[in-house]
Amino acid sequence: MNRRALGAAIASTVALSLACTTGIQAAAAAPGHGPAHRAAPGADVWVTTPDRTELLNHRAPVAFHPGASTRTTITVDPGQTFQSMDGFGAALTDSSAAVLAGLPAPARDDAMRKLFDPGAGIGVSFLRQPVGSSDFTAEAEHYTYDDVPAGQTDFPLARFSVAHDEKLILPLLRQAKRLNPDLTVMATPWSPPAWMKTGDSLIGGRLKDDPAVHQAYARYLVKFVQAYAAAGVPIDYLTVQNEPQNRKPGGYPGTDLTAGQEAEVIAALGPLLQRASPRTKILGYDHNWTTHPDDIATTPPGRSPETDYPYEILDSDAAKWVAGTAYHCYSGDPSAQSAMHAAHPDKGIWFTECSGSHGASDTPEQIFRGTLTWHARTITVGTTRNWAKSVANWNIALDSAGGPHNGGCDTCTGLLTVRADGTVTTDAEYYTIGHLSKFVKPGAVRIASTNFGTTGWNGRLTDVAFRNPDGSTALVVHNENDEPRAFAVAVGEQTFEYTLPGGALATFTWPRSGALNTSKREIPLTGARATAGPADDGTAALAVDADASTRWSSGAAQAPGQFLQVDLGRTTRFDEVALDSGDNLGDYARGWTLSASDDGTSWRELRSGPGTGQLTTVSVPGSRARYLRVTSTAGSGAWWSLADIRLYRSH
Repeated sequence: MNRRALGAAIASTVALSLACTTGIQAAAAAPGHGPAHRAAPGADVWVTTPDRTELLNHRAPVAFHPGASTRTTITVDPGQTFQSMDGFGAALTDSSAAVLAGLPAPARDDAMRKLFDPGAGIGVSFLRQPVGSSDFTAEAEHYTYDDVPAGQTDFPLARFSVAHDEKLILPLLRQAKRLNPDLTVMATPWSPPAWMKTGDSLIGGRLKDDPAVHQAYARYLVKFVQAYAAAGVPIDYLTVQNEPQNRKPGGYPGTDLTAGQEAEVIAALGPLLQRASPRTKILGYDHNWTTHPDDIATTPPGRSPETDYPYEILDSDAAKWVAGTAYHCYSGDPSAQSAMHAAHPDKGIWFTECSGSHGASDTPEQIFRGTLTWHARTITVGTTRNWAKSVANWNIALDSAGGPHNGGCDTCTGLLTVRADGTVTTDAEYYTIGHLSKFVKPGAVRIASTNFGTTGWNGRLTDVAFRNPDGSTALVVHNENDEPRAFAVAVGEQTFEYTLPGGALATFTWPRSGALNTSKREIPLTGARATAGPADDGTAALAVDADASTRWSSGAAQAPGQFLQVDLGRTTRFDEVALDSGDNLGDYARGWTLSASDDGTSWRELRSGPGTGQLTTVSVPGSRARYLRVTSTAGSGAWWSLADIRLYRSH
């Protein structure tokens, strides 16, 4: 399969010290209202750094305090909810099973606890299992569960058997489920049996265009689901083909499956699966965010490259059997997931494969740093902020040579490396998954949090937040910059401040607490339009796009009279306005006036004051207006930026 090289060497390591403040400077705003008199809980902190000096290190907790901060502020809003989470993990491939099973029993049990135990390990909660052979197999010959001699067929599926998996894979899966009973299992075939394909080979070829073959393949998949359930490993999700547009896999099983063929197989599979295993849901596509250039180049003459493949599946009659779409990381970026969600909000999004990779001459230090930082911003945060209900990497364990494998990737990395001497080491992906899986429980719901970083590196802070079923909160923050970054986290009327090392990944958790409740709810600015003056370069809309990684800037030194104006589209009641200058340090207005208007012509001042930091929260109880204008009232050599304007209403 197509592998994306991750990261490059970083020239220097930054040494720094943690600065946890004991007092928080209030922003230039009216005092907050709410339960500030209650004692808020502390937030627990776990940190991983690119230089390995900290690996899921449990640091001292940090205290919440009433009031605001002058720093870049991540505002966590439990009142806004998004997708629910199934889990986080990888694939226990045939190769992974071989290296784990080859360990002495005590070492194997320890490795399994590191992976699946929610207390002693990282609590892996999602596995994507190959249905038959993939490139990562320890076998000399690729296999399915119904292989017959070339030229023969087995439409009755009389020779079907999962005996191969009973040797190593299923015992390990059962152990994983004992360690984490909340484990979700997804299954994916790399190829149908060769007798169902053109070319009579597992490597390459197409599924035959024959309704009898489509029905046989559907029954084959159902028999697999039934066999695994009987073996104690129920299947929760199923796709019908791994990477269906990867037409020329490098010496390992793969199948060119058109969108029309996939829809036909799903139409045959859906009713059968509903009767045989109602818990098992079908996911479509299971390929990259965008069609890889290599897949476009190998499109047969006269055929469409089907760059809208997942949309074709969800626009087909087979969509009634499909729970949603599965994505991989080797082409495109996670924004494709949000585009799919916008087109089909009734269907889910699952992220199901990404492997760390490296150059032939990269040092272990380079591999760890590059994988950690790329995966942290792109996979850990990027996929979940773009509606993914799962995050699954590729192999859960490999040997020190990145194998064993039969064809395919020879530079892939796993969560664990099992070395020749029997020692087991943790790789970067263990931590990029662990910062989620250990703290974000199945059934958790993603909640709103202001985010300043992007999956294409911009050197800012990027984050994602979740509310667990027990009411606790987990906030994952990645410092994209090589330098330390100081920031604040605000929840309700409470705030804490923190500093993360360059490139670090951190998870903050805190329990449910009445002291962190708030009576305000954000008002969506859907349809709002923004303009700026005295010069308008057309970027004012970036201040009202609900995305703090984008911004409007004055483009010149601050001066009195510069303004940004918002047309809310209708008269709106609001009690608070947040003026967020984002993570462009120092770009806050040194002085400001907030004005309102009903017609865009006659203005009344609501509040004014000095600017003291990146986030200014203005209390304006009971205000109503269609138009808002923020005007600079002071000068500064710094530009003035607004990453987000947010309105809140108390209830």
